[in-house]
Amino acid sequence: MKINVLDKGFVHLVDCMGDDRSAVRAARVSYGKELSTEEKDKKLINYLLKHGHFSPFEHISFTFHVKAPIFVVRQWFRHRIGMSPNEISRRYTSKQADEFYLPDHIRIQDTKNKQGSFKTDDKELTQKAINKIEKIYDETYSVYKELLDMGVAREMARTVLPVGQYTEFYLTTNARAIMHFLDLRADSHAQWEIQEYAKAIAEVFKEKCPWTYESFIKNDYKGNILD
Repeated sequence: MKINVLDKGFVHLVDCMGDDRSAVRAARVSYGKELSTEEKDKKLINYLLKHGHFSPFEHISFTFHVKAPIFVVRQWFRHRIGMSPNEISRRYTSKQADEFYLPDHIRIQDTKNKQGSFKTDDKELTQKAINKIEKIYDETYSVYKELLDMGVAREMARTVLPVGQYTEFYLTTNARAIMHFLDLRADSHAQWEIQEYAKAIAEVFKEKCPWTYESFIKNDYKGNILD
């Protein structure tokens, strides 16, 4: 399952172990019991999430291959609990080092909220800003290539590359950690770009664990852009 995100990014589910009933088994072991009917198992999931019993959901694991701009990844990696990432290293390879995120819109700083922004309808400003972003990408990548051609090590040449550059990583996580991630990043207060990745993660989560997803949205979701 692969979902395209932004202009060149993606979220690709490469492995999944467990499903809704994995959480049910983990919860019922406390009483020495196993699975029951679909109705009772769904009710148990609902009960667990309604009353804050999250540990059974750590028994559902996902491995994603993600391609995202560096500034998105730096926000993502702040979620350290229950998430294990491995990222491509520009010390070892210059593969795809010329790929940068070019937005299709421009947002203006909210003067009342330091973390807030809103999309501008000013077409002239939008095009001018996008052109400047693209120009600096071209210039910095050109310098990067020149440094490599001079024999400068990749680990030093990469210092000129901007945070709009795309990077890739593998991420192994669990359903509990995903729900926490969605609480914070699938929310209008998060930066728009990481919201788009959160929505892609939510789409995978919904498909693989429909009972858990439905109950999460109903009982525990603290964000405001998912349904």
